[in-house]
Amino acid sequence: MEARHRKNRTLSKAHVITISDGVFHGHREDTSGPGLISLLRAGGFEIGDPEVVPDEMERIAEAIETAITRGAAVVVTTGGTGLGPRDVTPQATASLIDYEVPGIAEEMRRAGLMSTPMAALSRSLAGVRGQTLIINVPGSFKGATESLEAVMPMLSHAVNLLHGETAH
Repeated sequence: MEARHRKNRTLSKAHVITISDGVFHGHREDTSGPGLISLLRAGGFEIGDPEVVPDEMERIAEAIETAITRGAAVVVTTGGTGLGPRDVTPQATASLIDYEVPGIAEEMRRAGLMSTPMAALSRSLAGVRGQTLIINVPGSFKGATESLEAVMPMLSHAVNLLHGETAH
């Protein structure tokens, strides 16, 4: 869909990081990571399997930095955006970004509120580091996919803008 508007550019790379102690230790299956990958592929992004890290700030930050170093134009994290004591994904992301893109997080919460009032409790964050857009989505399959679906129409344009393609 959006990929055809990129002219001769190669597909933008995306990377998904699932942040969950339970999935990391093999106590739960990761459903949100594969769901996000399907959406990103359908949106024209080049993407591999999700990476899984525990709910630890240092590990989260390291995974995001590695994805950026490997050329990801978009990094989507799933999990760790709630109010629990180990929900530290937004803090890890905030420590890395050059600036926030609040409209993305606002749109994700707005879309989530159409399904559940609990979406207001999400601390999802979106921001930029260098030329990479980082987006935090909730850890549940439904919350993650609804959040990403809400902002998919703007992702290719955001990537183009971050790479200096500012002509409208």
